[in-house]
Amino acid sequence: MTAEERQRQIVRAARRSGSVDVTVLAAELGVAKETVRRDLRALEDHGLVRRTHGGAYPVESAGFETTLAFRTTMHVPEKRRIAAAAAEQLGDAETVFIDEGFTPQLIAEALPKNRPLTVVTASLATAGVLTEAEHVTVLLLGGRVRAGTLATVDHWTTRMLAGFVIDLAYIGANGISREHGLTTPDPAVSEVKAQAIRASRRTVFAGVHTKFGASSFCRFAGVGDLECIVTSAQLPASEAHRYSLQGPQVVRA
Repeated sequence: MTAEERQRQIVRAARRSGSVDVTVLAAELGVAKETVRRDLRALEDHGLVRRTHGGAYPVESAGFETTLAFRTTMHVPEKRRIAAAAAEQLGDAETVFIDEGFTPQLIAEALPKNRPLTVVTASLATAGVLTEAEHVTVLLLGGRVRAGTLATVDHWTTRMLAGFVIDLAYIGANGISREHGLTTPDPAVSEVKAQAIRASRRTVFAGVHTKFGASSFCRFAGVGDLECIVTSAQLPASEAHRYSLQGPQVVRA
């Protein structure tokens, strides 16, 4: 097996399972651990994986994006802590945009149900979570539904958003970096996120620690466009401080 073939196999395994382990890969591929580490370094240089201690996980890109169903199985306790902390950023907001994705869906579940709120969302799953909340009015944005994420996109969605003035937007991303800002693989999704930020007075990004330092295909906001970043304590305090220097408060839950 050539290095190129081996690296393709590693990427497939990472995308299938959500992560790969150096020791396991070495055994499966019949090569030394150092060979696998070299492969992972090469794949990271090409933006296909991010290395961790003892392994790597795939980077989402124009050619690869995880589904909503897959996201509900990854980092769930961390996402629940982040969602609870993000919901505490609500303040006196009366109108809220909630992005597509599993962490935003958990934020919707964590919002107070005993006060009037109007929630605007492109996510069918989030709309479903909130429909039985007595004091919450849900506005589901129309558009083309993406099967993998169960969210609406395209000009119908952005046109509706452009007609609103929203107090607070809860935004997710496939990657956030100090160099490239907030990114996502799909241009249609990027447009919805960018329009939601333009329509909102305040923007809170919520995401797990693995999003940090990663970059995808489409940039839709800069770190300085955010009022607050909510993540977990698994993001090192030193790295959180570097992001805060660009403007937003950083909350580690």
